[in-house]
Amino acid sequence: MIISRLVAGRSPLVRLGFLVVGLVVAFGLPWFIYPPVALDIAAWALFAVALDLLLGYTGLLSFGHAAFWGSSAYATGVVAVETGLPFYVAVLAGAVVAALVAVPVALLSVRRTGIYFAMVTLAFAQLIYFVANRWRSMTGGENGLQGIPRELFGADLSDSFYFYYAAIPLILLGLFGAWRVAHSPFGRVLVAIRENPARARALGYPVDRYKVQVFVISAFLAGIAGGVYAIGHGFASLQEVYWTTSGKVVVMNILGGMGTLWGPVLGAGVIVVLEDYLATAGIDAIGIVTGAIFVVTVLVFRRGIWGTARHLLRGRGRTGDPPPAAVRAPAEENVKEPEPH
Repeated sequence: MIISRLVAGRSPLVRLGFLVVGLVVAFGLPWFIYPPVALDIAAWALFAVALDLLLGYTGLLSFGHAAFWGSSAYATGVVAVETGLPFYVAVLAGAVVAALVAVPVALLSVRRTGIYFAMVTLAFAQLIYFVANRWRSMTGGENGLQGIPRELFGADLSDSFYFYYAAIPLILLGLFGAWRVAHSPFGRVLVAIRENPARARALGYPVDRYKVQVFVISAFLAGIAGGVYAIGHGFASLQEVYWTTSGKVVVMNILGGMGTLWGPVLGAGVIVVLEDYLATAGIDAIGIVTGAIFVVTVLVFRRGIWGTARHLLRGRGRTGDPPPAAVRAPAEENVKEPEPH
């Protein structure tokens, strides 16, 4: 029993070990990887974890999360350029804007499920893209918002190495917030909604309200990631609100393993490092290569890299956490119709 608990990662000691390893990797990353790439990994990791709260824990596939990543990037840039406030304040302001944008999107989309939910979120994301493209006086249009400063109480953060360590606390706080949500009673209700929304509703839980709340929380965390990304690059472009950005973060979740938190972090690291390596090697067809690797990985690791590894360590014969949404039967199939008398 003790060994099985250790292998399953349920022991507090093992969890502490994972935390220590994660912190060591987070603070040591720019020593081994080009600092701007390390910052990209950190920002995309938080973005992927933010989506995991919605996709992996609640079972809602969003193809519109680029709207929150991008709207925060633009808002952060505008605040930083126009006010000269420390970038911490600018990033938090951008995250608040992302959350506010998410409220009407959530209220109108949570009444749908499955592909219909995904299409509604995609439609709203394309609306944000259109606004960003047309509002040239604020966003710069096709030229983007340029010259975003890295202001922090007069400190010289022009070196990306030092900026990484100034920005990583925001990323870690965002990751801690996601972990706290997932391991709270609120998070348990989200899993219940994912497994069987009809049963959760029958037990008295306001399912739509929970969906709206987790949607806004996810958007806020995605906004933190988008703000840090914009400050780090000193630039916010239409690419941040384009639908391919939403697709990329979905791929990170599936690749790493949905509903695991650690999985999306791993998926973000793999995708960002792979894209940087291919670009450095002069390979033009980056999308084809990464797409092929993604297909092979999904075929071999049905639960994602992290999810499959955890499942194998726990043993196929043991009862543990429910499998991720990618390999579960739809919740509606669990609701049996009454037999005729």
